Amino acid sequence: MATPDQQNRRTFLKTFIKIGLIFLAFISGIISLVFLYPSEIRKRELKFFYAIKEEDLPRRGVKRIELAYESNQKAGSFRAFLINNGGKIFALSSVCSHLGCLVEWSRNNNMFACPCHGGKYDIEGRIIAGPPAFPLERIPMKIRNGKVYLGLKV
Repeated sequence: MATPDQQNRRTFLKTFIKIGLIFLAFISGIISLVFLYPSEIRKRELKFFYAIKEEDLPRRGVKRIELAYESNQKAGSFRAFLINNGGKIFALSSVCSHLGCLVEWSRNNNMFACPCHGGKYDIEGRIIAGPPAFPLERIPMKIRNGKVYLGLKV
């Protein structure tokens, strides 16, 4: 039979080992996240590209645009939605936050709908239904000299 002194040592060692393992798991998790997040994305800087004329912004509702851009010898295209909701003008990404499908605006239902897994978003990009865990991404937008520019990380 163990003496009270031996029991206290065992309890102390068990607690010490548990705390040590939890600490190692925490540090390993942080290091893993740093390496899993692609450095290429971290290094990208926000650049603004011409999208449309200010006069072509929607007076109300949603307007889908296709944006072609070129940066650092890379060319690409991007689809976004320009929205005027009660005088508040902003841009949303057309990429569903669930698995990256392209959402469409349903004028009849007044919402964005993802055709892949049934994700639904309101006009502000907030989740209404379905599997998405995050709202649609807001795209930085600025208006200068009658032109609308959208900010992309390229």
